[in-house]
Amino acid sequence: MATQRAARIDVECALRQEPQPVPAGRAEQVAQVLPKGVLFATAAPGTATGQARVPDTEWALTSAWSHEGQIAAGVAAVYYGAGHDRLVRPMIFADEFGYGPSDLPALWRHFNAPYPPHENRLLDQLLSQGIDVVLLGFGVRHTHIQANAGVAAACIRRAIAERTGSAPLIVGGVGMGGLITRYALAEMENRGEDHQTMTYLSYDTPHNGAWIPLILQQLVYFSESLAPAEPGQAELIRSPAAQQLLWAWVESGHYSGPVATASPLRTAFLADLRRVGWFPVKPRKLGVANGAADGTGRNVPPDEPVFEWNALGGAVGASVRTQPDRGTSRLVGGMRAVPMWAGKSYTSDVASFDGAPGGRIPAYGMIADELGAPIASRYRSACFVPSVSAVALQYDPVEWTVDLYTDITALSPAQSQLDDYQCDSDNSEHGKVTATLAEWILRQLAK
Repeated sequence: MATQRAARIDVECALRQEPQPVPAGRAEQVAQVLPKGVLFATAAPGTATGQARVPDTEWALTSAWSHEGQIAAGVAAVYYGAGHDRLVRPMIFADEFGYGPSDLPALWRHFNAPYPPHENRLLDQLLSQGIDVVLLGFGVRHTHIQANAGVAAACIRRAIAERTGSAPLIVGGVGMGGLITRYALAEMENRGEDHQTMTYLSYDTPHNGAWIPLILQQLVYFSESLAPAEPGQAELIRSPAAQQLLWAWVESGHYSGPVATASPLRTAFLADLRRVGWFPVKPRKLGVANGAADGTGRNVPPDEPVFEWNALGGAVGASVRTQPDRGTSRLVGGMRAVPMWAGKSYTSDVASFDGAPGGRIPAYGMIADELGAPIASRYRSACFVPSVSAVALQYDPVEWTVDLYTDITALSPAQSQLDDYQCDSDNSEHGKVTATLAEWILRQLAK
């Protein structure tokens, strides 16, 4: 098997003659038809409607350490469990990858939304068990994981200081929040600090990396280059958090080169994780995955057209295909804004992540909708956190020699770096609360 270190993308310029002068007003016309804003950070917690419970108290937090000269900040919303008027049995649960500051009321609504078949609510059930829920948010979600891990460490210290009694902590988070708290606990152990945490819980966390289609990464850079006036998706893809989180990353719309080793920030983060012990040693390590366990992916075949978009009489447009399954110089799409730019993108030795078992986000659908391009429902979503990553199977997070379609149910538990885990019954939306995952968590935390 070829190694993923050889995985790369190549952009071919499709303009075969010297570009003509840009027509007057063309740049402004292009800017009007291109997508704007942050579209596919994740299928972000916060889509649930309804009233969020008012927290019993809030903590303003400053990072316990600096990283790259920066001191991160955050806030925690504290909800006391049944019968409590102060902190007794804290569960710290950290927010997800995204742009800008956390929205903790939205995080509450998402994780306390009723789930079928009985319309139970996860956070309400935790509170009824006497668990005090501490939702941890960050002032800048898209900054370095190590910086926000300092905020998590500060939250752990505050919980220990505020707690009545000696009940051990539960610490974890959703998506990247699970990576942030994983690093925080390991770094505290590395420094000889007692974090007093018995249970670590990750919720669809990309322990070995996440996936956003490379052609979409290039498309948002392309949009930014032609309409740079306002912040948008490219800022999130370029952010330190994205570079550290994504297995495959590109730096621009015309980048050609390796994708698994493109960012030194990811390489440095993995080295930092190894320095602090990779995972914390003291807690029982639990994880849930929104992806299926039996190796069954979604019906999203590799190397197929997703959508075609044209505007301004065809002068501007894009074609997008699902990620091919490895191969050499396989077309994934192209972009044009004639006479300024026209190019096609090809990948080599990149696996077909889009349809793999895992927590999914509607990445293709959100871009197509913003462009007004028709798209079949089966192609709207792509895998974001492969199941093999969410359950922390033991494989190299750069080489990725693991089969994306591994039947996890057939593996020995020792092949995971978690002590126990639960996959969903189907490939659900990343971060979604389902009966399978919620009831497993409740049973585990009741032990």
